[in-house]
Amino acid sequence: MSRSPRAVPSHARRKKVFKQTKGMRGRRKNNITTANAAADKSLQHNYIGRKEKKRNFRALWIQRINAAVREHGLTYARFIDGLNKAGIEIDRKVLSDMAIHEPQAFAALVGKAKAALEYLKNTTPNAFESAVA
Repeated sequence: MSRSPRAVPSHARRKKVFKQTKGMRGRRKNNITTANAAADKSLQHNYIGRKEKKRNFRALWIQRINAAVREHGLTYARFIDGLNKAGIEIDRKVLSDMAIHEPQAFAALVGKAKAALEYLKNTTPNAFESAVA
């Protein structure tokens, strides 16, 4: 059987890896063994970063909501509990945006949450007073 030349596919593989590692420092950009490891690791970091981004934005929204709700005399946990009890389903991204750009509408939501938490007055007055004071 005749010998098949393998230079074209191997060069294509190397070219693909070097394209991914372009801009890296040292041997990571021009040594194929190190570049392969760097490219693999960078793809892992990209994957993890996409998950962390979601986590970080949710934490940011919660912090913004908490700050806005405390101006109205509630805590974040009591506010979310009140919204759930009132049957209001708005995600945290929208609540955060509403707290920043539409404070009157957000104040109305806080009022509804407080109204839904009225049952706490009869059962545990100290917990309600510390949360709604």
